[in-house]
Amino acid sequence: MSYRGYDIVIGLEVHAQLLTASKIYASDSTKFGAPPNTNVSVVSLAHPGTLPKLNKRVVELAIKMGFACGSQITREQIFDRKNYFYPDLPKGYQLTQDRTPICKGGEVVINRDSELERAIRLNRIHIEEDAGKSIHDNQGDTLIDLNRAGVALIEIVTEPNIWSAKEAGTLLTEIRRLVRHLGICDGNMEQGSLRCDANVSIKPEGSSILGSKVEIKNLNSIKFVQKAIDFEVDRQIDVLNDGREVRSETRLFNIDTGATYAMRTKEELNDYRYFPDPDLSPLHISDEWLKKIKADMPELPWVIKSKLTQVYGLSEYNATFISESKERVTFFYEVADLCENYKNISNWIMGPIQSFQNNTDSKNRPITAKQLAELINLIDDDQLSFTAASGTLFQSLATNPSADVRTLAVDMGLILKGTNIDVDALIQSVIQDFPDKVSAYKSSKKGKALLGLFMGELMKRSAGKLNPKELKQILVQKLNEA
Repeated sequence: MSYRGYDIVIGLEVHAQLLTASKIYASDSTKFGAPPNTNVSVVSLAHPGTLPKLNKRVVELAIKMGFACGSQITREQIFDRKNYFYPDLPKGYQLTQDRTPICKGGEVVINRDSELERAIRLNRIHIEEDAGKSIHDNQGDTLIDLNRAGVALIEIVTEPNIWSAKEAGTLLTEIRRLVRHLGICDGNMEQGSLRCDANVSIKPEGSSILGSKVEIKNLNSIKFVQKAIDFEVDRQIDVLNDGREVRSETRLFNIDTGATYAMRTKEELNDYRYFPDPDLSPLHISDEWLKKIKADMPELPWVIKSKLTQVYGLSEYNATFISESKERVTFFYEVADLCENYKNISNWIMGPIQSFQNNTDSKNRPITAKQLAELINLIDDDQLSFTAASGTLFQSLATNPSADVRTLAVDMGLILKGTNIDVDALIQSVIQDFPDKVSAYKSSKKGKALLGLFMGELMKRSAGKLNPKELKQILVQKLNEA
């Protein structure tokens, strides 16, 4: 993408912490939030004489990501030592994969099914261990927490074929959705389980020669990734326009100032002195193992979206929202087995249920699949209004997951049939209270919108006990006579 006379070239390195109960080479717990330096052992602390042992689950989760991205799975693998010295890296080296990454190539498609759809090519996906965490206090001291040391990661490395900060953010969003859907990473960037390094360079517009690469480390939100890239692009352009050279270096992003700043000169590959780890045996991926992993693969998000639109008849918008979350998809299918009004199922998931989860900051479903199916069926049978169902009844069900929907609706007096409300008198009171709206309804082309206003007022005054279909017919007649 051309900007101020330059082409922008970006590559991402995305680190995803795998959802394993123990670390990649040791049995230490990976539970988040444990007291500092408690999820450790002699192996993760690199005591002399200790030997690593590969966690089989790590391999399976990494291969799932490779399958999802269409990567080639490396059948014979070795592990390498990447040497560098930080206080939170107990061994003084990181066990990783240099020459034989578990997954080679592949792609992640962004803006799928739109005019801007594009496949971002991957260079590789490899497995490695995480380092610990350095915490810098206000007194200038650095505290070390080694709970994260040895936690299993995959590193997803793209080719330098991302052309803007917006594309980088879109790609990271898609990767987060994919790892969550596959169940291999929780994608919680605020907890550090999904982190991103961005490699940014610029070159004169149309040039085939890449500029010096600058790496921005440890970006932990999609917003910060985009802001850091935008700042770095402007910084590099200003440097070149001033007649200076862009240094190949590693930089950090200050979230308070919105600026990047130098951390160290960029390492070259030979600085790491990669060599095969003598303590880990080569890894062979058999045909049988690959078949077992592939059989355990869930439906991929874009396959689900197509199924939701073509089989269940949902709109593109509704299908996109449902397919973004594995939990939503599972819940939709559960309800769809009990109720055939698929559009209303998605509307409930996107409306009252999502609103409840947002307001309570909860990921738990407020009602069961059976209860939602019964709610929708009662509304479709004209026995319950949506206003009552999504209001007081829904709130009551959210605190009573074992309740029978119809029984509770009867007890709360919400069943529509048999109501003794004087509908004519109620409509007349609303007409008298809103004379200006009545005149506007009769003379305006926006009658449909105003009709919704009257309906909403009537349902509110009747506590949702009136049959909306019958009420609307009578309301239209009374408005025309007014």
